Amino acid sequence: MGSGAAGVIARIPGRRLRLAILSDTHGHLDARVEHMVTTCDLAIHGGDIGNADILARMQPGLGRVFAVFGNNDVSRRWPERDHDLLRQLPEWLELALPGGCLVVIHGHQGPARDRHARLRARFPMARAIVYGHSHRLVLDMDTVPWVLNPGAAGRTRTYGGPSCLLLIAGETDWQVEVHRFAFLATRRSKAPVFDRKVVRHAKTTLT
Repeated sequence: MGSGAAGVIARIPGRRLRLAILSDTHGHLDARVEHMVTTCDLAIHGGDIGNADILARMQPGLGRVFAVFGNNDVSRRWPERDHDLLRQLPEWLELALPGGCLVVIHGHQGPARDRHARLRARFPMARAIVYGHSHRLVLDMDTVPWVLNPGAAGRTRTYGGPSCLLLIAGETDWQVEVHRFAFLATRRSKAPVFDRKVVRHAKTTLT
């Protein structure tokens, strides 16, 4: 499992940045999510990546990709040639962005029950916390820090289709867009259901 550092802190200069946020690719990156990354300045992967090629395919405008390890990012599941990169993945990231701090962690470190409360208690300085692991798209924005889960950006347990988030971070305002793509498998999948109480804070784009 990635163990280059327990956590990594990075300061990202700028007045307004577009960040593509995705997670749980498990070795497959949906081409529509991959294209979405190219429209952004930076890219964030919330873990359960699958191999180094996934990160190499993420090509944001400023060329910087940040990622944390997930519970499936272990040596026996990654190609041997990618083990050096795997060992460098941190448990969590703290990114100083225009207008506040974004924390990224996979979220497998504890049980699902009360996960959001525990994340907020662990990272109270954040403006938003991104996690993955559940593969379920979540926008919990009634309380600061926001807690965001972009869902799954590959083929595994997408619960209605691969998805990602776009965070627009400005010095005075942050906005979140949801991008959910049509499910391409042959079997029928239920349409995604969003909690309107949560989503009312976000601009939601269904593609």
